[in-house]
Amino acid sequence: MGSLKAVITCVNAYVPDYILTNKELETLVDTNDEWIRTRTGIEERRLLKGEGKGTSELASQAVLGLLEKSGTDPLDVDLIIVATVTADMHFPDTATITAHKTGMKNAFGFDLSAACSGFLFALTTGARYVESGNYKKVIVVGADKMSSIMDFEDRSTCILFGDGGGAVLLEPQESPYGFMDSILHSDGAGEQYLHMKGGGSRYPSTHETVDKKMHYLFQDGRPVFKAAVKGMSSSISALLKKNALSPDDISWIIPHQANKRILNAVADYLDFPIERVAINIEKYGNTTAATIPICLWEWEKKLKEGDNLILTAFGGGFTWGAIYIKWAYNGNNN
Repeated sequence: MGSLKAVITCVNAYVPDYILTNKELETLVDTNDEWIRTRTGIEERRLLKGEGKGTSELASQAVLGLLEKSGTDPLDVDLIIVATVTADMHFPDTATITAHKTGMKNAFGFDLSAACSGFLFALTTGARYVESGNYKKVIVVGADKMSSIMDFEDRSTCILFGDGGGAVLLEPQESPYGFMDSILHSDGAGEQYLHMKGGGSRYPSTHETVDKKMHYLFQDGRPVFKAAVKGMSSSISALLKKNALSPDDISWIIPHQANKRILNAVADYLDFPIERVAINIEKYGNTTAATIPICLWEWEKKLKEGDNLILTAFGGGFTWGAIYIKWAYNGNNN
C-alpha cells in the first residue's frame, strides 16, 4: 500500500439549459459563426438564466449531483472549497451559501479566487486538508457565472465565455493513486492584460464605474495568448521533469478550456498527441474555474484506474500551473 493520499472518488458537473449559439451571437454583436469557430473553436456556450440566480446555483447543482452519485450523506462532508471569480456577493462566500443549499450543515467552507486557475489552486488546497488526516470528505468546486460580467457589446470577450460548475469529492486512502504533485505560479504583472477593474476596494461601485463599463471583464488577447501557452507548457514540462515522467507516461492532459488554438499550441510545444488532450470548448466555451472539472466529468468514462493525468490552467492576474493526478478508478464502473 502507498502513503495517505487525497483521492478523487467521484466527479460531477452541471451546465445550464440555455444554449447561446454563435448564430444567436451574430444578432447581438458584429461577429459571425465562422470567425468564432476559426479563432476559438467555440460553437456554443451555456448561460444561467433567472432572476437572483448566481454562481451558488451552478455550484449547488453540481454538488447535489455529486452527493447522490457517490452516495455521500451531506452531513458527513467536512469542507467545501469553491473556486470562483463570480461569487454571489462579496460576502458571505459562495462556498458557505452552497453548503447551506445542499444540506452540508457540518461543513465549513471558503471561496478561492485565482481566475481560470482557481480549480487547480483549490484542488491543491483541498488535497492538503485531506492529507493532514483530519478531514475525510472534502468537496472542491469550480464554478463561474461568467455571463454576469460579460459586455455583450464587446465581441472580443463575449464570444469566449459561458456559465457552468463542476465538483470533485476528495477522500483519504492508503493508496498509490490520487493527488501526486502540483506546480503553481502567479504574477501580478499580468493584471493589466486580464482583469475586472470595478467593484473592488480600489474602484468601488459608482455611477462612474458603471458608465465606464468597469464591471465587465477586460482582456488584451494577444499577450494573454502568448503567456497562456508559455505558462501551461512550462508548468507541465517542469512537473513531468520533477516526477521523472515523459509525455508517453501521460494518459490524458485535462486543460483549462480557454481557446482551441491555445490548446493546440500547448500540445505542439510538448510534442503531445492532441488526441490525448481533453477538449470540449466547442460546447461550453470558457467557464473559467469550471472548465477542468467539467472536462473530468465528461471524460470520466474514458479514465482508467492508474491513468496518469495532468491538469493545467492559465488565468487572469496572471495565475497558472499544473497538477499530476494518478486516477483511482475505472470510470465506466463508477
